[in-house]
Amino acid sequence: MGPVAAAQLASGCGPSFCYQTYPRSKLCPGQPQHVIQRGNNRDVIFVGDGDYRFYLEKLGDACQRHDCDLHAYVLMTNHVHLLITPHTEQGLGKVLQSVGRYYVQYFNYTYDRTGTLWEGRYKATLLDSEAYLLTCYRYIELNPVRAGMVDHPADYPWSSYRYNALGEPDDRVTPHSLYRRLGRSAADRHSAYRQLFKHRIAERTLEDIREATNKAWVLGNDRFRAKIERLADRQAAPKPPINGVRLD
Repeated sequence: MGPVAAAQLASGCGPSFCYQTYPRSKLCPGQPQHVIQRGNNRDVIFVGDGDYRFYLEKLGDACQRHDCDLHAYVLMTNHVHLLITPHTEQGLGKVLQSVGRYYVQYFNYTYDRTGTLWEGRYKATLLDSEAYLLTCYRYIELNPVRAGMVDHPADYPWSSYRYNALGEPDDRVTPHSLYRRLGRSAADRHSAYRQLFKHRIAERTLEDIREATNKAWVLGNDRFRAKIERLADRQAAPKPPINGVRLD
């Protein structure tokens, strides 16, 4: 296991996260993003097994067509988590637009309904890979466990855990380079990845992930923040508090 994975395994999080809101036109091709898309009013968006299969089929097709790498995912009953690296500025938006359009048509036809299905636009946070990526893998694939739906992520069929941890085939998933560093062989990588799940993610880190994604903040260390500052030409972190009051 490499130094990045070892550090994350020990701590459950990366060093000193900072945040930045950023315009969607500055999506930094080649940088992974954590994406959440929810059902309108938190309503159910997956009912039967066929719904999950249809969504995943369209997701895989769209990622291939729009040059995006899907690293991890989980489909919950009323929302979706994705870990994606787009390789063009518009790639991520096009993927979610394509999947959303196909899936709404399918879902409305299947369940004899009309109207919107999604809660507005998707939410996403730009990730600092070195500090944060493998933690986000775990955050996504542990969602069914935190929700009390299963006791272990391997028991949930609609996530990427079985691919990343057990090596079960999943043509939709493209391993990130940091995941590949977990071991020389596929068996070594799977074993090292499973070891990561023996350590809890710190509660503060869970809160950081949720807040950053819901508010479209960039999440990363000082070096990453400086990089985004140069690209976006704007302040990259909340202003220091005055008398205990944050001004951002």
